[in-house]
Amino acid sequence: MRMNADAGGPPIETDRSAELAETIIEALSASVVASDVFLQTVLTGALAKQHVLIEDVPGTGKTLTAQLLADALGLEFTRIQFTPDLLPSDITGSTVFNEGNNSFEFNEGPVFSNIVLADEINRAPPKTQAALLEVMEEKQVSVGSTTRTLPSPFFVIATQNPSGQEGTFELPESQRDRFMIKTSLGYPDRPAERELLDRRLNRRTAAPTIEQVIDPAEFETLQEVPEYIHVAAEIRDYILDLGRATRAHEAVDVGVSPRGIQRLLEATRARAVVRGREFVVPDDVKALAPAVFAHRIAVSSAAQIEGTTRNDVIEAVLGDIEVPAMNAA
Repeated sequence: MRMNADAGGPPIETDRSAELAETIIEALSASVVASDVFLQTVLTGALAKQHVLIEDVPGTGKTLTAQLLADALGLEFTRIQFTPDLLPSDITGSTVFNEGNNSFEFNEGPVFSNIVLADEINRAPPKTQAALLEVMEEKQVSVGSTTRTLPSPFFVIATQNPSGQEGTFELPESQRDRFMIKTSLGYPDRPAERELLDRRLNRRTAAPTIEQVIDPAEFETLQEVPEYIHVAAEIRDYILDLGRATRAHEAVDVGVSPRGIQRLLEATRARAVVRGREFVVPDDVKALAPAVFAHRIAVSSAAQIEGTTRNDVIEAVLGDIEVPAMNAA
């Protein structure tokens, strides 16, 4: 199926969009030992112009994935290593006095890039984490009375170690809500880990590299395609009912926000692009609900003592809410 841009359709045909997405995934798969589901989830966030949080133990490839994605897209990339002594100005930049021309000048911080990797974000104190809030939401930096717009495209890929590890802080609810998707790599299975060893022997450098597979301008155009994906009323109701059900769940203190419900809608449209469809299906919603919703809810203390997790709540909600019947057309 194809959409006609001349008739008000997207700037890229459906077949071309799916081809570009597949090319990016294949390039990443050749360098990163990760499942296609994980790579598609990260790409879904990028296509939706939103931010992605990757949680896993050290050494599973979180940082490498972000770096290689930037290389594959031909986008400018910066990495911020979050540490307990990191200051907000270390992220956004600061105004300094230039003695040469006797004036104050603004030195841009590392957020002035296309893809920003916030590495081990939960090792910095909350004040520094909060410095990212305006950046992530407004895609701009305000210093004094001056507001500076960030480059386009712009999105943050943050990595964090599991909560409870030494030196980590819990991300504030407001910041967790800024991430469209939270996902994880997990440990590879034995064959995949063996492949990791084989790949290391087949190159002369410690880290793999990747060739650019798409022009940055074409990627920006690709990011516009989800806005043209059709979402039937039944699907919209399904997304809404799932989000509202999290608020009523007995194990939940704080359910999914209205922003979270909108983010699931946006994520499903981006996934449809990756899958080469012009419309969202219920499977898009079911596949992405855990990644979009789980990190946005707060499970009650009593439920946590009983062993209930955020993912348990989402699984229960998905089982309780009836899946809409959709026509193929």
